[in-house]
Amino acid sequence: MVPRWTHIIVEAMEFTFSEDEIQRYARHILLRELGGTGQARLKAARVLVVGAGGLGSPLALYLAAAGIGTIGLVDADVVELSNLQRQIAHGTADIGRAKVDSAGDALRRINPLVEVVAHRARLGAENAAKLLADYDIICDGTDNFATRFVLADACVAARKTLVTAAVLRFEGQLATFKPHIGGPCYRCLYPAPPPEGLVPSCAEAGVLGAVTGVMGTLQATEVIKEITGIGKSLAGYLLVWNALDAEFRKIKLGKDPQCAVCG
Repeated sequence: MVPRWTHIIVEAMEFTFSEDEIQRYARHILLRELGGTGQARLKAARVLVVGAGGLGSPLALYLAAAGIGTIGLVDADVVELSNLQRQIAHGTADIGRAKVDSAGDALRRINPLVEVVAHRARLGAENAAKLLADYDIICDGTDNFATRFVLADACVAARKTLVTAAVLRFEGQLATFKPHIGGPCYRCLYPAPPPEGLVPSCAEAGVLGAVTGVMGTLQATEVIKEITGIGKSLAGYLLVWNALDAEFRKIKLGKDPQCAVCG
């Protein structure tokens, strides 16, 4: 049987979908807000996920399932037994493997049509600009303030949209930053990293594994919205979720005119 192909033109670019792709993404294409045009935009998108752990795992898995054309993974760590309570891209057999390799295999199992680019490195000031250069949207799934601030500053310099999430114990936070179109940046919310030791890490304070799943999935949703232009962007807001109280709060953020990075 000869496969059928569907051609969609989006923003002067033509995208071809095979019959298999149409079947794979059928539930997306049925959505009036998304449709074939939205799916074509997902296919053309290049998304960088920094951190292949508790947040990066569900985030990257759902981006792959959604049909993002190219997903970059940045992480320098290897899989450890203590990761498996929440980092669902990895399994027991992956202990000792590089997280970018383990997660890359998981993404390809879900969707072999997605290109996965592994960057086994720790993002820092010396390599941030190079890592960001080839991607449209940047996702922060890191677990330390030093990397978060370097990444956020690099996104401002590169004029890239940043979708960031954070978790600790039973609470999660989510925000989208687009200072290149006039909104606040990460430093408008957090001008500087907290003093060392003031905020405990997940390794010190613990985290409910399912909380990372919820926040990573919400992060993936916001990335899809940004790529396709559907819904209302989270830019200019901070979403806070308390799992124990089953309560969401949406806090409006203002741009700091004195911000050292975007002001």
